[in-house]
Amino acid sequence: MKIVLFGIPGAGKSTQGNLLSRQFHVPYLSTGHIFRMIAQEKTGWGRFVKETMAAGLLIPDKETIEIVNSYLSRSEYAKGYILDGFPRNIYQAKNFKNNVDHVLYLKIPDKEALWRIAGRTDGRDDDTITALKKRIEIFHRSTGPVLDYYRQKKLLTEIDGSKSIKKVNEMILKSVGKTIGKNGVTDWQKRKKVLLAVVGLPGAGKSAAADFFREKGFPVVRLGQITDEIIKEKGLSFTVENERKVREELRRKEGMAAYMVANSPKIKKLLNDEKVVVIDGMRSYEEYLYAKKVFKNIFLLAIVADKKLRYKRIKARKVRSNLRGEKRDVQEVLNLNMGPTIALADKIVINNGTVRDLEDKLEEVYREVYYGIV
Repeated sequence: MKIVLFGIPGAGKSTQGNLLSRQFHVPYLSTGHIFRMIAQEKTGWGRFVKETMAAGLLIPDKETIEIVNSYLSRSEYAKGYILDGFPRNIYQAKNFKNNVDHVLYLKIPDKEALWRIAGRTDGRDDDTITALKKRIEIFHRSTGPVLDYYRQKKLLTEIDGSKSIKKVNEMILKSVGKTIGKNGVTDWQKRKKVLLAVVGLPGAGKSAAADFFREKGFPVVRLGQITDEIIKEKGLSFTVENERKVREELRRKEGMAAYMVANSPKIKKLLNDEKVVVIDGMRSYEEYLYAKKVFKNIFLLAIVADKKLRYKRIKARKVRSNLRGEKRDVQEVLNLNMGPTIALADKIVINNGTVRDLEDKLEEVYREVYYGIV
């Protein structure tokens, strides 16, 4: 199912796009999300995109088409997608070669859209009143002809976006010949079970990444919980030295794959009901090899951040704030053989920005893992 969503800012495209994504089990792709990621980059192009968005203007056609076509060529979009924010004009529409099943226009009065956006709390830089009015003006001027283009092709359906979220969703499903039944609206099924292993040095943001995937509905298994339990049982303090001793002792007894071996029964049980299970805190290369042998499909996600920033984050923790520094980094990389798990990562996410920056990047990983590995 390939669906394109149209509507002025505040029409509800993001809300409905995410709903449809869950209902049809295909990814929701927002061009605004892509451009915000580019705007975070410390490059000339990144600054240009950020300034362009802040002014309420559109990214040039040639670059927009190239970015969208590149994203839609990924495996996670092979079974379909919900596309928001593209094409914006006739040139883009005519040069967008991907076959589209349905084009939906969420129609809403300009005034109501402004009121809706005024209530947002996410604080986007491009959501100033002046910029919003400019974006709405550009939509009517540039995107209006695109609606006519798809209307002539018998692909366009207008939806009253001023109704409730539930009502709008019902109208959308009806327009594409679907209703919500006991088993959903699609027979698509993910075939492979996948382990998503989050790796990285202390303070990089592994726990934040795990929390993101937990919010997406993936169960999370934290391998290091065993270390915490042993230290607590022995009445020891959480120091670099005690942590090292506990880990080395456990690995001397069980081998360098000890943490994966100990957690495997729990992971197997979760995979009986789940498509994706997240592993928080895989360290050794041997753990990776064991997981690959037992569970077959494993996706390594490395979270990395600048050293000083990692230490600052650890220092701000309420617990274990003293477990930081080069000594611990060396222990992780050499003694615990973490280097190969980071080097072999299927995806590397740089976490030097805000929580929202990280979530934007993790959204890409989520799509790739959930929709791409089938």
